[in-house]
Amino acid sequence: MTNAPRKNAVCNICTLKLVTIAYRRAAWFRLLREPLKLGMRCLSHIHHINASEYAVRTPACYDCIRFYKLALKEKSALFRWLHKGINPVFDYCIEKIVTAEEQRQSREYARKASQGDLSEGKTSDWMRGMKTGF
Repeated sequence: MTNAPRKNAVCNICTLKLVTIAYRRAAWFRLLREPLKLGMRCLSHIHHINASEYAVRTPACYDCIRFYKLALKEKSALFRWLHKGINPVFDYCIEKIVTAEEQRQSREYARKASQGDLSEGKTSDWMRGMKTGF
């Protein structure tokens, strides 16, 4: 482990929340997401990615898959190439399953979490019923 400064963790949307909603509403969505998540795990292992490189201001967000995705974008040309083709399909599917209001709430939560502007209670309410981690 090095003493390098930690990178700021910045999120635009809480994908974990949207995925949790999508899993509940559309069983087929797991068939799309789980292989993608497995691929990210494998690439993260190959590239020796450590999510603790990111300074997380909201403890509940620690070890979120978002940080692995950010690091893979930096370190893996293969991931960037795959992401360019797959992410629009993933986003399209999510947008068909979750409502515009749920997406708005997820964006607001992510912005506040990135800034560290959330109380422990607010975070607990948001994370209730969700599996965290990679």
